[in-house]
Amino acid sequence: MRSALLFLFIGGFAHSVVIRQPTHKSASLRAKLIKEGTYGDFLTAQYLARANSKGAVGLQPYSDNYDDVYRGEISLGTPPQNFTVLVDTGSTDLWVIDSRCQTTACKGAPSSGYNKHQFNKDVSSTFSQTSRGFTISGWCSGTIETDTFALAGLGQNKQDFGLANTVVDYFGLTPVDGVFGLAWPANTQLDTPSPLWNMLDSLDAPLFTIWLDRRAKPQEETLGGLITYGALDNEHCEAQVDYVALSSLTYWQFPMTRFSIGSYSYSAKSQAISQTAAWIGAPTSAVAGIASATGAKFDQINYLYTLPCNGNYPDMIFTIGGRAYNERNTTEIHTLTIIIIAEEYVIDLGLGGGKCALAVYELGGGGFGPDWILGYTWIRTYCNIHDIGQRRIGFARALHTE
Repeated sequence: MRSALLFLFIGGFAHSVVIRQPTHKSASLRAKLIKEGTYGDFLTAQYLARANSKGAVGLQPYSDNYDDVYRGEISLGTPPQNFTVLVDTGSTDLWVIDSRCQTTACKGAPSSGYNKHQFNKDVSSTFSQTSRGFTISGWCSGTIETDTFALAGLGQNKQDFGLANTVVDYFGLTPVDGVFGLAWPANTQLDTPSPLWNMLDSLDAPLFTIWLDRRAKPQEETLGGLITYGALDNEHCEAQVDYVALSSLTYWQFPMTRFSIGSYSYSAKSQAISQTAAWIGAPTSAVAGIASATGAKFDQINYLYTLPCNGNYPDMIFTIGGRAYNERNTTEIHTLTIIIIAEEYVIDLGLGGGKCALAVYELGGGGFGPDWILGYTWIRTYCNIHDIGQRRIGFARALHTE
């Protein structure tokens, strides 16, 4: 079954419109490699590539994306050339692969079963070349160009985008042709307005809602979810929405005051971001505490924590919040509690022997960046309402078919 990704796109419209565009969730790359017995070797190769990469910040944008990839369709150029892109709230820019790049990573690794779609500027009558260079550390590099951009049949005449002529090797294994970023402008690597910010004036409201459906087996390609631009998603999300003010206008970042699971608690004030990435990234001490509370053991071969699939495990409890402004322009402290049940953080990746994976990984930022990355494990439980106009993020319980 195909999923639906809701997009609104501006193309000279004087009034707001809402457009639904089909998309889907890919099967888990991690599960595929584990089944083949090659996941440990794959991770070792990634770490070596990062260590040997001169001047690169690292592979963090993709390092926690070995499972679900939520994909949407766009087109560029005249006549339109279609692309499947990763919908990413952790980055801002739009980029796709240049047809001039002939490496395996640009064309698609044979083992991935996915042939990349590449943009050919020579066959577009509306292409405008600027050739300004760009680099997105750990992802790609190339030039910034301009052409028509369309989504669900609607479009605009001029959109700057990255045309990548070099991509990291890992990208060849992913079933996407580029990235469609939904983070704040300050996070841009292209230094040009993204499609999201170009569409804001035409939205009913300057916000978008992300709902992701839940499926028991991440190995399967299946229904993905819905992103609603300009409105709340009243069909897939409960009516009660709790908001927290953003603490940084780069990622979708907010303060977190406490985390607990079972008898373990982490009370250090920290910063978290909601990001369309696979699992929950946590500080080293918190990962150790989660493993202890669940009895999970580290698997040296597959570089993850495992635990019995049929165990009885406690909820993860997040307390988030911080200073918010009310209508009298005074500040107040507003906190809320988010609960993640075991069925969401205990994942069957096909490890065998009745073992499942603990959907948590260690964040080694060295004091830079957020302390927590709350990915699909989090977003599938709570719809995320990204309120650009009021600089806040809201959470509403997600409704699921399973």
